[in-house]
Amino acid sequence: QPPQEHLQLLLHRSREAKNCAYCPYSRFPVGAALLTAGGEIFSGCNVENACYNLGVCAERTAIQKAISEGHTSFRAMAIASDMGDFITPCGACRQVMREFGTDWDIYLTKADGTYIVKRLEELLPFSFGPEDLKK
Repeated sequence: QPPQEHLQLLLHRSREAKNCAYCPYSRFPVGAALLTAGGEIFSGCNVENACYNLGVCAERTAIQKAISEGHTSFRAMAIASDMGDFITPCGACRQVMREFGTDWDIYLTKADGTYIVKRLEELLPFSFGPEDLKK
């Protein structure tokens, strides 16, 4: 788990990112903040499109930003929404996260700021990853 100050910043940055969401169709803003192994944080929000399937989730936006800046090792991600219940990543996001390992923490939050933490391997058990292509 990240140190407490990193965790609080990660949670805060996910809530900030949510405020940038472009979601005129679903009206379901989501923000994500990704902590790299080096201690940097990359945030992302969901970005919808009139051609619905071209939209992208907050989690994948954050990952793509980090990758585009040369980061491929992650320690944690926090995900925020306006839901009264814990928000969880969709299946596509879980698989994209899995590309970069299974041993990192995902902080699932509620709108009131409370959270639970899950290991990625808990969210995507019996997963398929890069190492399976080398068999």
